[in-house]
Amino acid sequence: MGCVVLLQIPVSLRHAEQVSHKSAKIAAMIDGFRGRELDAHYLGYFECFNRQLFFEAHDVLEELWLAQRQGANYSFYKGLIQLAGAFVHLQKNRLRPAAALFRLAEDNLLKYPPVHERLDRDRVLGLISEWRARLVSGAFEVNPLLTDPDPHLDLTGV
Repeated sequence: MGCVVLLQIPVSLRHAEQVSHKSAKIAAMIDGFRGRELDAHYLGYFECFNRQLFFEAHDVLEELWLAQRQGANYSFYKGLIQLAGAFVHLQKNRLRPAAALFRLAEDNLLKYPPVHERLDRDRVLGLISEWRARLVSGAFEVNPLLTDPDPHLDLTGV
C-alpha cells in the first residue's frame, strides 16, 4: 500500500500568493505611469476609471490607500475607491448598493479642499450627485449606466 502525503498550505501563504498575483497585475497596469509627479497608482486609477474598468480602478488605488492608513489621504483614496465601487455595483445591476457607495464616497471626499491632489473635488461631488439622482429618479428600477454617457474623471495639469 502506498503512502499519501497531504500538503497543507497555511492560510497566510495562500493569502500572500493571491496578493502577489494581484500586485503583479496592478504593477503591469500602472507601469506606464511610473516616474511622474503623482503616484503611479493614483494615475492608474483614473486611466482605469475612464475606460470603465471600475473594478480594476478600485484594485489599483487600493494598494496606495492601504499604505496610507495613518496618512492624510486615507479618506480621500477611500472615497475614490468607493466611487469606483459604486460603478462596479451599477455594472452588476445592483442599484441600491451603488447609491449607498455613492453616499459613502461623497462623505469621504467632503473632508478635503475643493482641489486636492489635482482633482476638482467639487466636480467629482457633482458627478456623484448626478448619478445618485438618476438612480432615485428611476426609482432604483433603471440603471443609468446602460443609458447615460459613461462617467469620466479628469485631473488638472496632468
